[in-house]
Amino acid sequence: MDKIPSVDLRDFLSGNPERKQKFVNEIGKAYEEIGFVALKGHFLDDKLVSELYGEVKNFFELPTETKQKYEIPGIGGQRGYVGFGKETAKGFKKGDLKEFWHFGQYLSDDSKYKTEYPDNVIVEELPKFNEVGKEAYQMLEKTGQYVLRALALHLGLDEFYFDDKIAEGNSILRPIHYPPITEEPDDAVRAAAHGDINLITLLMGAQGKGLQVQNHNGEWIDAIAEADELMINVGDMLSRHTNNKLKSTIHRVVNPPRELWGTSRYSIPFFMHPISAMSLNALENCVDENNPKLYEDTTAGEFLYERLVELGLIKK
Repeated sequence: MDKIPSVDLRDFLSGNPERKQKFVNEIGKAYEEIGFVALKGHFLDDKLVSELYGEVKNFFELPTETKQKYEIPGIGGQRGYVGFGKETAKGFKKGDLKEFWHFGQYLSDDSKYKTEYPDNVIVEELPKFNEVGKEAYQMLEKTGQYVLRALALHLGLDEFYFDDKIAEGNSILRPIHYPPITEEPDDAVRAAAHGDINLITLLMGAQGKGLQVQNHNGEWIDAIAEADELMINVGDMLSRHTNNKLKSTIHRVVNPPRELWGTSRYSIPFFMHPISAMSLNALENCVDENNPKLYEDTTAGEFLYERLVELGLIKK
């Protein structure tokens, strides 16, 4: 496959059984063949997208010492600010050329996960930053829920199989700033080749060149979304759970041509995580004589911890 397929969530939500099945078939095929789709018909409207980008740019334009106030020690970067070059892709020695922020799950006061997840961090200098971030988080989470319902049907499961596993899940909204490149990068790139940790990732900001996906022939292809599309890909957790039936695809963000080094790039992925207790053991209907079990049994919480250590965000 040399192009990212485009699908429309409105088919799934139409109430028409044939259109709904069409969406299930299209997204299932895409995730088995390349692990990425461009999705129209999501729950983010243009006004919210515009407001979010405005607030994100405002934050990253704050002085470095102001941003560093929001870098919270001891939580593996799970909330608040993570400074430039702090994250390193698995298997790489050079830090990625980016800085980012993390919004996390919004819990009721009586939630049993209140002690498990760090609190969200409030930016005092920007009154609307957290409000807009929360709204975008919840619209992306809602979009992801319907994508997982379609995938459950594709896998021969109950449509609502994932619902209780993602309710109050440990999902993360990560606005990323790739600053202008001011000196020879010396092998560092904006985001080195990697697979995502989580169930699925919903990405805003793939409208320009930069994001590349490795197809099953080992070729890198550009993943460029239309203005009204999100890029949505399979993460390692879902790949493990489906015994690689749904593919977690390696992807990267390459540096721009030298004439564009002076420009910033912004992207905003939503990493959809389940609750920590979710079993990632291979689904029974994804294992047979031709597809033997590929991974050891584990939970989402155990797998996440292991990967955060590998990324250098948690020090053992």
